[in-house]
Amino acid sequence: MQKNVEQAIEVLRNGGLILYPTDTVWGIGCDATNAEAVAKVYALKRSEDKKSMLVLCASADMIVRYVNKAPGIAFDVMEMATKPLTLILPGAVGVAANLIPEEGTLGVRVPDHDFCQKLLYRFGKPIVSTSANISGEATPKTLAEVSREIIDGVDFVVNPRLEGHSTRKPSSIIAFGEGGEVKIIRE
Repeated sequence: MQKNVEQAIEVLRNGGLILYPTDTVWGIGCDATNAEAVAKVYALKRSEDKKSMLVLCASADMIVRYVNKAPGIAFDVMEMATKPLTLILPGAVGVAANLIPEEGTLGVRVPDHDFCQKLLYRFGKPIVSTSANISGEATPKTLAEVSREIIDGVDFVVNPRLEGHSTRKPSSIIAFGEGGEVKIIRE
């Protein structure tokens, strides 16, 4: 695993794209603070939908460095979640501008996944996580379901043996307003 973590970090630091397993589905990732890398993900997915790209963070401590208007209730909900949960939080800061939709929010998730956690802690910054498919196509649950176009379009593919125990379905999504308003986007 260590070798894959180091190789992925090298690619991320150089503005490249990785194809990697998460606790949900296989994702395309890049340094969330690098606008050129984020643009490469949009190009590969043939999408400009800023709402479709979330970032993985190592911890709640990392999240608060990249969203400055998140209500405390969001972190309570995150701690109580029993399955993968993406929080849409207000006040996105410090990530690539082309990752932030007009309303200034950022989708964040702390993955319960050994490889992702090691990668995030070593990299020290959020990593983009978007399903490894062309926009509009089915979400691949395993590496075998990822299209050749996506595989050829990334700079590094993580060893599928590191897949671990993924749910093989997208995370739930809950949006929070600055005042603690809650909206369930996807259960």
